[in-house]
Amino acid sequence: MQTFAPIALFVYNRPEHTARTIKFLQQNELASESRLFVFSDGFKSEADEKNVLEVRELLRNIDGFKSVEIVERKENMGLAKSIIIGVSKLIKDYKQVIVFEDDLITSPYTLTYFNEALSRYRDESKVMHIGAYMYNLKDADLPETFFYRAATSWGWATWERAWDHFEPNIDTLMAKFDKSAKSAFSIEHTMNFWKQMEDFKSGRNNSWAIRWYASIFLKGGLTLNPSQSLVNNIGHDGSGIHSGINDIYNVIINPKPITQFPDTIAESPAAYAAIKGFLKNRKGTLWDRLKRYVVQRIK
Repeated sequence: MQTFAPIALFVYNRPEHTARTIKFLQQNELASESRLFVFSDGFKSEADEKNVLEVRELLRNIDGFKSVEIVERKENMGLAKSIIIGVSKLIKDYKQVIVFEDDLITSPYTLTYFNEALSRYRDESKVMHIGAYMYNLKDADLPETFFYRAATSWGWATWERAWDHFEPNIDTLMAKFDKSAKSAFSIEHTMNFWKQMEDFKSGRNNSWAIRWYASIFLKGGLTLNPSQSLVNNIGHDGSGIHSGINDIYNVIINPKPITQFPDTIAESPAAYAAIKGFLKNRKGTLWDRLKRYVVQRIK
């Protein structure tokens, strides 16, 4: 009998987002065979207390999964520490994990995709991360799934053998990058991944995800991704820790199951080119940027 990966869901103070995230997870075809672990961070201020308690109240009524375990933190850990500790605990116990935050809606086949990929590439040491989100690559002629270097954090999965290489120390990570590596890491400077590293070091962000990607990159690892996203982030309304108000990364979720996985363990040149093109042009024209700025100011 196949053992399906446990799901780690990290929540804080957004009851409406959390309720939608759970509703879509419940609609997954493997939900009833999956163990759900919900990590509820403690409130960091009195202003957050009401919403944190409201989230915890709705968590008590979750059904539709093989089992549900809720971990209520007494103190506020912050998202990064909460994810690192929660993922590490489930990895130790189950050797694999599927990870969601409280603002992600999924396809009915997202859990199936994760579990099939976890099984297929379990012993492929170069494959370190499975992502479910993908940018809107529009007319790119890509296979259903492909390998790529960067790790997306909006719905992902991994194994113990890969997570063992996670290096949380930013100084240790940054010391291993030369000029060439910085360019390759940042997709030829089309994405601000290196700036995210610098911002973490200076205390301007508290990202676990950029350190995880850096750990994978420095190990020469690859990530598996769908060409059409199996997840959409509904948190770009100003309510999230690291999300602003925009629709650049909004996608239409693939409604069909994934049927094809790559046999060759190597980065897809076509996918790399398509993603680089998206990142280079994602903010649009000056007029597009001005319109987004005005909308954000109004909201």
